[in-house]
Amino acid sequence: MTHEELMKIAFEEAFQGMRNNEGGPFGAVVVIDGQIVGRGHNKVTSTNDPTAHAEVVAIRDACKKLERFHLPEAIIYATSEPCPMCLSAIYWANIKTVYYCTDKSQVEAIGFSDKFIYDEFALPQEKRSLHIDKINLKEGNDLFFEWMSKGDRREY
Repeated sequence: MTHEELMKIAFEEAFQGMRNNEGGPFGAVVVIDGQIVGRGHNKVTSTNDPTAHAEVVAIRDACKKLERFHLPEAIIYATSEPCPMCLSAIYWANIKTVYYCTDKSQVEAIGFSDKFIYDEFALPQEKRSLHIDKINLKEGNDLFFEWMSKGDRREY
């Protein structure tokens, strides 16, 4: 399949989800060796899950089907430029290539802006709108020590 054909399948996902009132106008597919292994469309409003973006849903689908959490040989086709959360998920899944159609300025024009997140990330932590503070407890070290001692842990 060509890049355009795979992108059109991502758009089919987006149209399906949008027309079924499952979420915003976004779709994605995860592809390995020319085969679609994961599909997703935005399900934020239908699941009340702010993380149910198309790319995350498609990555979850692929990982569940393949029974693994790293997809280094995968390509993701997303109808729009991935937001910061989706980009992070793509990095965590070790996906190396992303293709998208509409960019973040086009997405912003229809009411989906990530600019505030990029702006927040650029600020020093103490100037961000999200309050983050560290609480020191002995359990922090205990938990990590037990993890490092765990003989049957699955590395990632």
